[in-house]
Amino acid sequence: MTATLVTDPVIDELVGICGPDNVFTDRSSRVNRARVPAPFPVHRWAEHVPDVVVLPTSAEQISEVVKLANRHRIPVVPRAGGTGLTDGAVPLRHGILVDVKLMNKILEIDLDDRTVTVQPGINMLKLNEELRQHGVIYPDDPASYPCSLVGGRIGTSGWSLIGGRYGHTRDLVISFQIVLPTGELIWVGDGGGRKVRKSSTGYQLKHLFMGHQGTLGIVTEAVLELVPRPEAEFAAFFSYPDYETAWRSTGALAKSGLATLAGVVLFDEWKLDYLRRDDEAYIPQPDDVRCVVATAMYGTTDEVRPGAKRLLRIGTQTGGAYLGDEISQGDWASRHDRYATPLHGRLRDGQVVPMSWHCEDASINWSKLPQVRREWHDIVARLGDRFRIFDDWGMFAYTNGAFKPWGDYLTEIDVGIWEQELDDAAWDAWVTAKRDIAAVAIAYGGSISACHGACRAGEVDLVPEELGGGWEVMKKVKRVLDPLNIMNPGKYLLDQAYEGDEP
Repeated sequence: MTATLVTDPVIDELVGICGPDNVFTDRSSRVNRARVPAPFPVHRWAEHVPDVVVLPTSAEQISEVVKLANRHRIPVVPRAGGTGLTDGAVPLRHGILVDVKLMNKILEIDLDDRTVTVQPGINMLKLNEELRQHGVIYPDDPASYPCSLVGGRIGTSGWSLIGGRYGHTRDLVISFQIVLPTGELIWVGDGGGRKVRKSSTGYQLKHLFMGHQGTLGIVTEAVLELVPRPEAEFAAFFSYPDYETAWRSTGALAKSGLATLAGVVLFDEWKLDYLRRDDEAYIPQPDDVRCVVATAMYGTTDEVRPGAKRLLRIGTQTGGAYLGDEISQGDWASRHDRYATPLHGRLRDGQVVPMSWHCEDASINWSKLPQVRREWHDIVARLGDRFRIFDDWGMFAYTNGAFKPWGDYLTEIDVGIWEQELDDAAWDAWVTAKRDIAAVAIAYGGSISACHGACRAGEVDLVPEELGGGWEVMKKVKRVLDPLNIMNPGKYLLDQAYEGDEP
């Protein structure tokens, strides 16, 4: 596809659709929406700035914007909170950026069928503040809880920190309205009912559009699951002298059968070293504490109290030492804080410099965690030895166990990058390292990404290998739904679906 420049007549059409107050062509409005929090080749920033930003206020306006884009063959990129850690919201080919933040209303709270209907621009914090008075919650709990929006959660098929108890975004979004790449408005869910959780009618189209990273349309409304507000929460953190013991204990805790168990997280010694280095409030324990497993339970008081006793027994009988109520409850309560705080890092000589952080987040079976951890650290260590701008921050593994305590694990290695110092050589080395990390995940039977998506340079190269024959189906779906490739082009290698077309 050859993108047509966004001309003055196109701007006039956009103003006619969205109104003069909701169309922006000034540099600051466009540059501010050109990136995500993950490290970014700053020296190439101009390559990712949209030509124009629109803030529509209705599904109909979005539909008209997309139809306009089709007529002029202009790329369209949707953006919600912009907190994604791959490039889903980054306009790789410029064009029109559709920011949904003005569509942030709660449209209906249905306490009989336990649903809430919202627009895509509302975030989880605001939504749950409104739901509090009704004694219910929408239990989607990302690390970016205060700032990520419902539209982005659907676009990335996000991960919830309490997903072991309540499920993740894919489980909690019942149905949604989406503007297709050609401008049609449709509803997708399980069957046709907007509030139906289980149906056998037709294809399960909801899942086709979960995690689409903006390549298959723009979500304009969603029906979400509500659950009773928990009466009780309980967090227990355990320390271990070595990784192997902590890993085995993680498996025992996750497989405990406790229905109220919401999360089990294993931090390795590299991660603990970083947290101690630059966040003295985190687990101020002796050096012989090499790993920590964090657990959390949510439910009724009658469930959580006896369950907590069993959880403590399993943790200590499998080699853990309980770190006490103050550390356990305090640090679990601050679980969202660290999304924005690590904006600095250290060079190998100890110098503090501004850094962004990046997370490689494969989905790995529990039995393969030790091997994957070892090989990932080797890859990042080699990178750090060659370039002084990388800071190795360590790994954690988080059971996804939604309804299945033997579930696989979000396995993440966090790497700090002094992105202002990135040049072409360092960027290329970083992309190669990401590709190597993804290859290890696939080699051990895992998936490249558990929650962030895999459409960024490096790991995206291996998406066809992971999906196998499914990759050919994915390209055909993209081509059918988006015949002119206007919806977020350049992502997921989906330009390959149009190879051979006339420019």
